[in-house]
Amino acid sequence: MVGVFEVGAVPFNPDGWGPPDSTTATAPSTTTTLPLHVPFAPFSRSEKLGRIADFTRSFANANPSNRPSSGKPGAASSESPFDFSLDLDTFPLANPEDDSSFRLVDAKPPTRPKFGPKWRFNQHRPQLPQRRDEEVEARKREAEKERARRDRLYNLNRSNQNQQRREAAIFKSSVDIQPEWNMLDQIPFSTFSKLSFSVPEPEDLLLCGALEYYDRSFDRITPKNERRLERFKNRNFFKVTTTDDPVIRRLANEDKATVFATDTILATLMCAPRSVYSWDIVIQRVGNKLFFDKRDGSQLDLLSVHETSQEPLPEAKDDINSAYSLSVEAAYINQNFSQQVLVRDGNKVSFDELNPFANEGDEVASVAYRYRRWKLDNDMYLIARCEVQSVVEVNNQKSFLTLNALNEFDPKYSGVDWRQKLETQRGAVLATELKNNANKLAKWTAQSILASADLMKLGYVSRVHPRDHFNHVILGVVGYKPRDFAAQINLNTANMWGIVKSIVDLCMKLNEGKYVLVKDPSKPQVRIYEVPADAFENDYVEEPLPEEEQVQPPTEDTEAGEPNGTTNDVEAKETETQT
Repeated sequence: MVGVFEVGAVPFNPDGWGPPDSTTATAPSTTTTLPLHVPFAPFSRSEKLGRIADFTRSFANANPSNRPSSGKPGAASSESPFDFSLDLDTFPLANPEDDSSFRLVDAKPPTRPKFGPKWRFNQHRPQLPQRRDEEVEARKREAEKERARRDRLYNLNRSNQNQQRREAAIFKSSVDIQPEWNMLDQIPFSTFSKLSFSVPEPEDLLLCGALEYYDRSFDRITPKNERRLERFKNRNFFKVTTTDDPVIRRLANEDKATVFATDTILATLMCAPRSVYSWDIVIQRVGNKLFFDKRDGSQLDLLSVHETSQEPLPEAKDDINSAYSLSVEAAYINQNFSQQVLVRDGNKVSFDELNPFANEGDEVASVAYRYRRWKLDNDMYLIARCEVQSVVEVNNQKSFLTLNALNEFDPKYSGVDWRQKLETQRGAVLATELKNNANKLAKWTAQSILASADLMKLGYVSRVHPRDHFNHVILGVVGYKPRDFAAQINLNTANMWGIVKSIVDLCMKLNEGKYVLVKDPSKPQVRIYEVPADAFENDYVEEPLPEEEQVQPPTEDTEAGEPNGTTNDVEAKETETQT
């Protein structure tokens, strides 16, 4: 049963505020039921009332035996008139633990010193401005600017990621498809990614040519001590197709293999899924043999530039930054670079036979041809002519090198200025080139692997001025092991040979005749056409521009004894395709 709390009679005080001094004086006949000895604290009406209870402070873990002394503000004193205990018989609902947590509330704010060493650590007063390290803030601002610049560049390169890489209208087929050609098959690149084939180590059948030693001083070139790219107009470069090679003809007559090709053609097939520009390969089925050829003046003789970039190039063919002009310029740079980085002291490493394409008395570029044979099946072998450009002696052993050059034509297209970033951020420069020229770098790597080169040297060559495509400088040379570099650019050797094996198996099912494999200019796929036997026999080769139309911007720095305009890109193409 719950007890009833009875307040009792409250006496009336006519003389003032609060209870009367004596309850008997005002109401003698009234019997009081108020608790005895309950103190009363008088106060004035003008005084401000404090808090009845402070619920913001927690005393849950306070020990009643260790109460704070009465000297601390807000603590109840044992001598306080309000320190009392209720009788449980009178108030059965009272909790004895409430007395242990009972505290007086002091509304008076604690005193705070106006001065002192700990003013800055006061957590309850408003935060004052703190000192800032100007140097740290400056570094933070610079880091924010650099991060914003990288974000802008990243968004610029990735803004059209979900769209087509470029407008298909600017791409043209590498060969004119004639109406009498019969399309036999169409192979999408998506099927190439699933192919895999392992081949045993190749065997060398013959080595021809001679190699000059590599000049190690070019490994120390930096943008601060750049070297001018020289011109080698007197040296002959040969780009001979498969069926015009006398050594391959001899090996075919001896039935050394079933399939014949060159390293350039094989690399084009192996890296086909990375290609964007159109290309074509002529396939001839003669008896039980298969020959992979290229046309005279084919696009395979040139080097693509900015092929896999998101930034479109000018469409006008006569523009110095068009795809065709840059391809000719890149081939010209690549040839001259491969000869400049050599020790030209007459000391050469000769092999079994001389250069099979050179006439007696010709000055031939440093190159060696390795005729190698791979086993594709039990009764199917492939012979390819592979090239290496130089040799270096390491630990008393000769190592073969391939020499290639990347070229910078205008930093605004790539977004990276080689002269500023090559020395400090070489990895970023290479990553940008891998993005913009993925197919070209993959083909160079594939050719180095086919030739079993011990090292592949990549040169960084830039224009003297962005509008001057005749004069160039070498900014640096870097060496890589071909197989390590292939792993870095995600080039799978088994997949490369799987693509070649699938194309060979497909062509071996065809009848005798001539066929052409064409990469579609706008779609990631290749098509096989059956063409007449006399196709590509009398191809038109573009003539060089007239002398008066070869306009070259004047430059202050030119080779000694050689005026501007005496060498042009079309001459480089003529030298490159000479046979």
